[in-house]
Amino acid sequence: MKYLTVKNLTKSFGGITALDALSFEVAKGEIVSLIGPNGAGKTTTFNLISGFYEPSAGEIVFKGENITGLQPFEICSKGIARTFQIVKPFLTFTALQNVMIGTFRRTKDPIEAEQYALEVIEFLDLKQIKDKLASGLTLLERKSLELARALGTGCEMLLLDEVMAGLNSTEISVVMGKIKNLRELRGLTILLVEHVMKAVMGLSDKIIVLNYGQKIAEGDSGQIANDKRVIEAYLGI
Repeated sequence: MKYLTVKNLTKSFGGITALDALSFEVAKGEIVSLIGPNGAGKTTTFNLISGFYEPSAGEIVFKGENITGLQPFEICSKGIARTFQIVKPFLTFTALQNVMIGTFRRTKDPIEAEQYALEVIEFLDLKQIKDKLASGLTLLERKSLELARALGTGCEMLLLDEVMAGLNSTEISVVMGKIKNLRELRGLTILLVEHVMKAVMGLSDKIIVLNYGQKIAEGDSGQIANDKRVIEAYLGI
């Protein structure tokens, strides 16, 4: 089943084309990774899908509805949430309060919002930090909190932007486990931008490779690992 369809998506900034006629599909329940060198257009793609940028051309269809050009809050209300490369929690809020910022999209009732947040915290195994201020959290805890805040919106699809950047091998395995559970236990569809190839190869049903704003390859982990264009542009660096 086609869940997310990106068709000829293009974004130009002045005379520079950051994304050039990108097309791909994500099926319901899939984990799909976008990879490529820095500046390839990965985060631009996320910014377009999530409504932070308006495309210069092309369209984005989610669950059969054209969502091209909608505002971020409208995209979120349709069921798409995202994380960001640079984690910026509300430092003077507790972890629980940070997650409630997400759950207030689902309800205006503070009691219900807190209950939803506690359910998310329980699911992601973050009970030990729920009453800690975000300013005192480790990088892994902040990354997990970012994930929790997005999940708290009640999303059906998650866009995860370098959620494992800066983590060590053990921490990466922890986050990979959380992502697997989001798909297997929550039924979420996930689009992942990541440079950690252990995670990309271990999680992805499909991998899309960008270079200079264009798609140069698409396939499973075996196909991508052996694609000469991908090795030259990215994996062989």
